[in-house]
Amino acid sequence: MEYNYAVAQVLVLDMSNWNILISVILIFGGMIFVSPATLAEDESISMADPSLCAAADVTELVTFVRSAVAYAQDNGSELALKEFSNKTGSFVDGDLYIYAYDFNGTNVGHPFKDWIGKDKLNETDSNGVLYIRDLIDVSRDGEGFTYFIFPNPAHDNRDEFKIGYAMKVDDDWWLGSGLYLSDISASFDQAEKEDLVAFVEEARQFARENGREMSLEVFNDPAGDFTRGGRYIFAYDYEGMTLALPHQPELVGTSRIDAQDVNGVDFIQRAIDTAKMGSGFLYYVYPDTSRDMNQALKFSYVVDVDGTWFLGSGIYSQV
Repeated sequence: MEYNYAVAQVLVLDMSNWNILISVILIFGGMIFVSPATLAEDESISMADPSLCAAADVTELVTFVRSAVAYAQDNGSELALKEFSNKTGSFVDGDLYIYAYDFNGTNVGHPFKDWIGKDKLNETDSNGVLYIRDLIDVSRDGEGFTYFIFPNPAHDNRDEFKIGYAMKVDDDWWLGSGLYLSDISASFDQAEKEDLVAFVEEARQFARENGREMSLEVFNDPAGDFTRGGRYIFAYDYEGMTLALPHQPELVGTSRIDAQDVNGVDFIQRAIDTAKMGSGFLYYVYPDTSRDMNQALKFSYVVDVDGTWFLGSGIYSQV
């Protein structure tokens, strides 16, 4: 493949910054093996449906982006951005292509969208996820994964669920690419989303009116007022300490700041970043209490409570 530029550089990995791949799923002999960290620190949780997992393709995605970053660093932004914006160039390979942004959310390179020079900071996907902000957050940390819905140029620009990977080039700009997970439905009914928002906002009002201690006692009760029809309230502080998790009480009082889902998405950190904006949506793969704790795609809404902690809830994809 043409994107093998500087593969020798790309594959020299600093393991201290590469813990994301520890969670990558290994497929062997028809069995799926997941690291203990991936299982949300609870061995009783069932493994994810294989259709939810990017598996070995994640390695190809990461190598692709790292190769593009190496190319940009070696050749300079002008030449690199010209190449990244060429739909027949060396950094377009099937579903994989490179897009580029500065840290203000302005697009500086894209092979399929007429977005260059446009501010996309508040761009949302079809479910209201601020995915450019999410990608900025992970690239500010150096590199990382997140999810969103985006048109797939290989499928007539049909909206499809995607796992994105972003990496900082330098302090001015970053690059990203992604894998389309075409078999996953991430379409949620508008009424269901509105009910989710109303449920979380009700919980926030309850917390503000009754205080942290009393509200957390209620949120942690699996038979309490805020456990309804498969929905429940989770809560964390901004250091990642678990405050409420009614169906996994053993995790309350523990730090989950480094928790990752089956695809290496740091979902607690992503929830923190979203809540710091006041409120917002995000996706991740997580055990579903209505499916015997089998993991499924979850669409969550989180809100800040008082600047020291946040709460949220989610709904699961039915496919």
